[in-house]
Amino acid sequence: MDRWSGVLKIQLSPNTSTFYRVAASLALSSSSKNLAVPSGNAIFFNGDRVEGTRNPVIERLSNPQRIAEILVSKFGGSINAFVVEASVFNGPFAVYKDFVPSINEYGEPQSFDATGFPASTSLVLLLSKFLEEARTLILGKQKEPYQAEASTSFSCKPKTAVLGFSKGGTVLNQLITEFSLSEVQSTEIPSQANKNVANGGPATKDDWIIPTSKERLFNSIVEIHYVDVGLNTKGAYLTDKEVIDRFSECLSRSASSIRFLFHGTPRQWCDERRIWIRKEKDALVRLLKRAAQKNMGKLLLRERLYFPGKNPDLQMHFEIIEVMDVN
Repeated sequence: MDRWSGVLKIQLSPNTSTFYRVAASLALSSSSKNLAVPSGNAIFFNGDRVEGTRNPVIERLSNPQRIAEILVSKFGGSINAFVVEASVFNGPFAVYKDFVPSINEYGEPQSFDATGFPASTSLVLLLSKFLEEARTLILGKQKEPYQAEASTSFSCKPKTAVLGFSKGGTVLNQLITEFSLSEVQSTEIPSQANKNVANGGPATKDDWIIPTSKERLFNSIVEIHYVDVGLNTKGAYLTDKEVIDRFSECLSRSASSIRFLFHGTPRQWCDERRIWIRKEKDALVRLLKRAAQKNMGKLLLRERLYFPGKNPDLQMHFEIIEVMDVN
């Protein structure tokens, strides 16, 4: 399967001067070079900027286009990969203000509140705008009208894996909070009218490529990856029992299951100066394990420490992107 790769600056609203830098690797039809229907979408939220290290590993794995390529190599050549960088940086600090409205000037969350569904709404809009601009670039190389082509291998709408790296994990916390209050598609077979309501309206051709509503986004999520998440203050992991209980109850009504995967290194999980990172991670894992016992195997989780026994350093923090096991 051929691919289109690129990095675009996406403006969520014409009333703002900020742009999200999004790198992507999109599946194309080998015959027509149109966008193909992917088997899934892997969406990666990046963290703070690290510059001037003169470390070739860190420099390479700080490149969002390279991260997109790694995601394709891990999740499969038939997926679409998106790497999202925050629209605002306060020095090196990523500030995902549209996704997590409570964050301070350093991008650190004060709380996670589902009111207005900011993360899911922003993500759906960001993906839609990216696809629109990417389509224009693809069309510029073609004479035929644009048409998304379905593969005979994929008869269902693509599933979604969301990954939060370092501070990008705060977006995962917000998405989980919003999921816990969402209307997911029931395991029962609904009428066509109810399907449209549950999925956010009648389907469009873009629905076969990306989720185009927050309802479709939540119904498509099958994996949530915390990738060496950590902050200089509390809030790296979600530890609200009520939110996890609601999430579990919501998932029990869902038509699919969700896997949580925790990928960590000694730099975050063994940092004696920031002991809250490990405590928060352990607390979330405990909450999820308890929830998993109640919902008939629909909630699965796995955690793994990479580079065990090695002294913590910045390189391993980035290197985990390349070595993490997503299976």
